[in-house]
Amino acid sequence: MAKKEEKRPVSFFDEMAKLFERFPSHPFSMMTHPTMWSGSPFPTMADISPSVDIFEEDDTIVVKADIPGISKEDLNVSINDSILTLSGEKKQEEKIEKKNYHRVERSYGSFSRSFQLPGAVNSDQVKASFKKGVLEIRIPKTGDSKRKKISIT
Repeated sequence: MAKKEEKRPVSFFDEMAKLFERFPSHPFSMMTHPTMWSGSPFPTMADISPSVDIFEEDDTIVVKADIPGISKEDLNVSINDSILTLSGEKKQEEKIEKKNYHRVERSYGSFSRSFQLPGAVNSDQVKASFKKGVLEIRIPKTGDSKRKKISIT
């Protein structure tokens, strides 16, 4: 019969050892790791900020943000002077008693991210949808911001 591996809580030293193991192949990964700045192996509020893609499709700017574990009622989207702001709150499901936890990676709390949109947009025609944890925002560009092909003479 195989020996069952004993689980133990994650310590700061375990997390640092992992970072040093990864250092030769990913030397700058320590700069973005939460333990580098917070001094704790537990997730920080920055961990719930969504990853975002911003790209153009024809006459539209498309923003896709991964926001799992948050309901659409807890999300806010606003545009002010070509600055898009995404904010929201991931609520804690239950009170966490860390003494019995072996690992804590899921975060909760508020986030807010702002992005300068490329060019002028029509903020009255913005459409947003939220499916399977992905927020998609479609923002029409105004006539002034549409790309034009310039011929070279």
